[in-house]
Amino acid sequence: MKKTAITLAASFAIAAPAFAQNSVTLYGVIDEGIDYTNNVGGKHLYELQSGYAQGSRWGLKGTEDLGGGLKAVFQLENGFNVNNGKLGQGGLMFGRQAYVGLANDAYGTVTFGRQYDSLVDYLAQTTANGNWAGYLFAHPYDNDNTDNSFRVNNTVKYASPTFAGFQFGGTYSFSNDTNFANNRQYSVGGQYANGGLLVAAAYLQANNPSSSAGGAVNNGGDENCLAKRLRVFGAGVNYTFGSSTAGFAYTNTNITQPLSTTYISGSILPTTGTLNALKFQNFEVNYKYQFTPALFVGAQYVYTLERFEASSVQSPKIHSVGLMADYNLSKRTDLYLQGAYQHVGGDKTGTALDLAYVPGAADASSSQNQVVVRAAIRHKF
Repeated sequence: MKKTAITLAASFAIAAPAFAQNSVTLYGVIDEGIDYTNNVGGKHLYELQSGYAQGSRWGLKGTEDLGGGLKAVFQLENGFNVNNGKLGQGGLMFGRQAYVGLANDAYGTVTFGRQYDSLVDYLAQTTANGNWAGYLFAHPYDNDNTDNSFRVNNTVKYASPTFAGFQFGGTYSFSNDTNFANNRQYSVGGQYANGGLLVAAAYLQANNPSSSAGGAVNNGGDENCLAKRLRVFGAGVNYTFGSSTAGFAYTNTNITQPLSTTYISGSILPTTGTLNALKFQNFEVNYKYQFTPALFVGAQYVYTLERFEASSVQSPKIHSVGLMADYNLSKRTDLYLQGAYQHVGGDKTGTALDLAYVPGAADASSSQNQVVVRAAIRHKF
């Protein structure tokens, strides 16, 4: 779907050795659609929204052959809103990705810059939202980052070659602070693929995330988690048999001593009161059926058990259901229809956690239930 748009052979021919092969690829995704939400603060809402099945983006990536199996690699990726042309990720020019590094087929790849963590690289592929569905199917508040609501800055990443179907990797993100541990991040993950089987696991920890502007976790102020520590781990499995793909994923998120519980999704979560910890356990089952090469349908169910630890402990429970159909008009253009439903039950916290909020909705419901339906077109280049 992506094509080489620029070849820098002329400029490199003078300075580079004869063996060098250099290329730059321009690529992108434009995802635009109409959303209907049945309850936004008690009212119906129709709106035009950009980037749900995939975030709208354009980017450049390139390689230079350095000889002996070694290559220089880079990627710059911009996120934007189709409706108004604004930059995404808090207004960053290359907010989705920005890195440079070295790659070797035998030893793996090391890159430096703003990148995805190991949850996104490995585990997310076993979830519906991280594989074929996108934002509306994210776990509540994208609490485990499997829908990459935040990237990590100042990051050194290693990705291994594939050994008999197994690949692993990890990240370390510097705080860039005299307090070495203040707003740093590290993650590890791996996956095994053989035939139709995919098994993956990952772990992430961030210390004092978003506590400093120049640290590991900070996307320009619009996607913050202020806490002493953010810790996420999980595992998942997908199995493809014939035209069917079935999956299961489990993730566990622990936000220790939140300083502000504005987490990932703006101001949906409570910002007053004292919290010792906020925890999420997500249990997901998903299924996709490929009717023809051009048409698939998919379904997802997620059970989320929360633990709200303040002066007392409450355990809200969230049930989320998603359905999607996607039809390819061509190799680069498709139409899709999505629906997501959420119901919040269990204990009451006396906060906005008691209200339903489907990821991607304009705001929380005024009740325990919320439905979002989206019809959209997506074009890749």
